[in-house]
Amino acid sequence: MDNLNVVDGINSAGSWLVRNQALLIGYVVNIVAAIVIMTVGMVAARFIAKTANRLLVARHIDPTVADFLSGLVRYGIIAFTLIAALGRVGVETASVIAALAAASLAFAMALQGSLGNLAAGVLLVTFRPFRAGEFVDLGGVSGTVLQVQIFSSTLRSTDGKIIVVPNGKIIGGNIINYSREPERRNEFIIGVAYDADIDRVFKVLREVVDAEPRVVQSRGVQIGVNELAGSSVNVIVRCWSKLDDMQNVYWDLMKNFKIALDANKIGIPYPQMDVHFHQNKSAEAAEKPAQQE
Repeated sequence: MDNLNVVDGINSAGSWLVRNQALLIGYVVNIVAAIVIMTVGMVAARFIAKTANRLLVARHIDPTVADFLSGLVRYGIIAFTLIAALGRVGVETASVIAALAAASLAFAMALQGSLGNLAAGVLLVTFRPFRAGEFVDLGGVSGTVLQVQIFSSTLRSTDGKIIVVPNGKIIGGNIINYSREPERRNEFIIGVAYDADIDRVFKVLREVVDAEPRVVQSRGVQIGVNELAGSSVNVIVRCWSKLDDMQNVYWDLMKNFKIALDANKIGIPYPQMDVHFHQNKSAEAAEKPAQQE
């Protein structure tokens, strides 16, 4: 009796297979196609991500940022491949895409500030307003750039402090790059006495600038009266020098300006105040009778 039941079950299964042969073949083909799509997609994602990473590193982009961006490319391709494979086996991809979109929106709302810094980091990497090793001012924070990372940039100030600035604040403010141009202009304000011969002052200052070999004379030298101040005539001197020489040129010229002005007996005034004492008249009248007695 049991043998008959087994035979009947086998016969029924065989009949079902014969009736649904086309359907089963279709399912098998779709599953195999989905597996092929996933395999090709995974291989393509790995290859494209590695290629993107090499290209980013070749453009001297920070390795951390290059790894992150190439990772985004890889997982984006994998996600697209997964959706295509699910659609191949008959899964309604519209609902999957909607669920992923809702999850992405919730994730974005939860990490709004971090994602803003991430987007700013991508813009900084793309447009490269500054690079590692350059001296910059980022909205009032200045220093030498050490790293441009995914969410923040790291600076080292002139007094040795490490400053971490969120990329969102950088991209939303002014960026002043002091290191991008090979030549920079120094500006000096020299105060001289009102009774000094101004033409002679110009001549003395120009001789000092011309004697400095690190000044780029081809960029021109400007000397003129900048201000008639309260106790001095302020003369402005502008000249150019190489970026690496700029600070030393400033210090040396300031020293030489002082020496040259002293040698030519041109006074360098400093603020002065005259104080006058006035005695009260009623006090004077009160003192007079006492003095007469």
